[in-house]
Amino acid sequence: MASSQEQETQGSSTSVDQPPLWDFVTKLDKLAGAGGCWEFKCNLCSETRQGSYSRVRALLLGIKGTGISICEKATTVDKLNMTQLEDEYEKKKTEKGISTPIERAFGVEIRDQLDQEIARIFYTGGLPFNLARNPHYVRAFQFVANNKIDELIKKFINEIGHENVVQIITDNVANCKAAGEIIEIQFPHIYWTPCVVHTLNLALKNICSPRNVETNELTYEQCRWIKEVHEEAFAIKNFIMNHNMRLSIFTKFTPLRLLSVADTRFASIIVTLKRLKLIKRGLQAMVISEEWSSYRLDDIEKANSVKEYILNDDWWDKVTYILSFTRTIYEMIRACDTDKPCLHLVYEMWDSMIEKVKIEIYKKEKRPTSQISCFYDVVHRILVDRWVKNNTPLHYLAHSLHPRYYSDAWLMDDSTRCAPHRDGEISQERMKCFRRLFPNDDEYGRVLDEYAMFLMKSGPFEDLTIISKMATMEPKNWWVNFGAQTPFLQTLAFRLLGQPSSSSCAEHNWSTYAFIHSLKRNKLTTSRAQDLLYIHNNLRILSRTPKDDVKMLDVGGDAFDSMEDVGFLEFADLSLDERDFENDLIIDN
Repeated sequence: MASSQEQETQGSSTSVDQPPLWDFVTKLDKLAGAGGCWEFKCNLCSETRQGSYSRVRALLLGIKGTGISICEKATTVDKLNMTQLEDEYEKKKTEKGISTPIERAFGVEIRDQLDQEIARIFYTGGLPFNLARNPHYVRAFQFVANNKIDELIKKFINEIGHENVVQIITDNVANCKAAGEIIEIQFPHIYWTPCVVHTLNLALKNICSPRNVETNELTYEQCRWIKEVHEEAFAIKNFIMNHNMRLSIFTKFTPLRLLSVADTRFASIIVTLKRLKLIKRGLQAMVISEEWSSYRLDDIEKANSVKEYILNDDWWDKVTYILSFTRTIYEMIRACDTDKPCLHLVYEMWDSMIEKVKIEIYKKEKRPTSQISCFYDVVHRILVDRWVKNNTPLHYLAHSLHPRYYSDAWLMDDSTRCAPHRDGEISQERMKCFRRLFPNDDEYGRVLDEYAMFLMKSGPFEDLTIISKMATMEPKNWWVNFGAQTPFLQTLAFRLLGQPSSSSCAEHNWSTYAFIHSLKRNKLTTSRAQDLLYIHNNLRILSRTPKDDVKMLDVGGDAFDSMEDVGFLEFADLSLDERDFENDLIIDN
């Protein structure tokens, strides 16, 4: 019997397309809605089992602790031969093949080639590897990368026409910042603007995941408890997800799934804690159930630790506190994580966000706002530092052109508010922006005169109807109706009040690709998926510019694919929420 098995093992062959150990089992039936899971029969022991390829490996190679019994008929020689086939298969997978569009987009092959060339410099020149840490060595490559990004941005600016570009929005990494500064030198009227969503996400990470370094000692001391709570929440989620029986018990007590949130996702820590808080009752019912207590086949110590956290009211109080004082930060991320116009709202949102964070922290600490709170001081410093790095004169000018901020209704709603022209910081940055956008002295003087009439509500703006509509009408509509006699200011308002503040709109391409090329449609060829992506994106753009009798619904995208064939895991996409339909279906027949 053993010799026949050896012959079968040695005679088995495989290709890169199919893992080799499938040849040692017979596939019977594909399990519905279970991804790559099959019902299969082992060719060695003739036992019938269910699972994916990982379970086939565990069965044949004798891997314990995976939830499937091992094949008793597989000899040591069989296992050695099968292991060799596995190694050869993995080696073939890593060999270079045809590059995909994603690889070409990120220049994976070119980057690998560059790495090899740099390595040869060190090998052939006998250079110490510490040279790679030399700041001048790093700056040399940064300079090359910055100019490359600069050329890419300039290409699209020239294609659109530089006179039609108001700002360039990127994330906040150093090479994008340097490229943005180069663009500002070449095109003085174009601003480089950091993405406000990335900035807020970095602020959240500074607060919720402080680094334990000497320069960050005070922040780490005040905020490390948040990091500990997040690590404990992550441990709870991982323990349940990584143990099949615990996961089965979990699904009996709550209809919602646990989220697996990537660190690259905006507000990942808050999203994780929000989901745990949402299923709190189900988790507590689970750990006090008979099924949880009676199951003893996994790590009992970890199970008891998870149970202790879930039943600990103090731990849940910490979760609630984190969610309460970060709520306004999270809400601002949601408001700005869109391609809709919101540049003119950023200054006011950031200002009120800091004030609301202060209220929540002082309410929890039960102290008057006149006293000093060390924790709030740290949070406030982080938020202010991030604002200083994020803001541009364009934010202040856009804020100054919003009519609502000059209305009595808005000013009287809060005693701490003042009109933009009465704020020294706003006025200083606004004047910088005016001078940069209007280098001609005559135009500069005229736009200042028009702005003076606007803020004093005089001349063409002194009508009571115009003044009353400042508080209620959409800012762009207000300028359309009442700004004709101040053409310089009206044109400027049209440009700035229609600007987004986030680079998220540029990232929709990737989430749309994920929507089209999902796990359920994995058989799509790459070229077909790219064609569908092109058509889908164009349809979305057309649906937002209705010129016919029918306004189309916004075509689906971003986060509508639930990825149900993953089974138990619900992935969190980059966007915080599913996009709302932007238009209504109107048929005039």
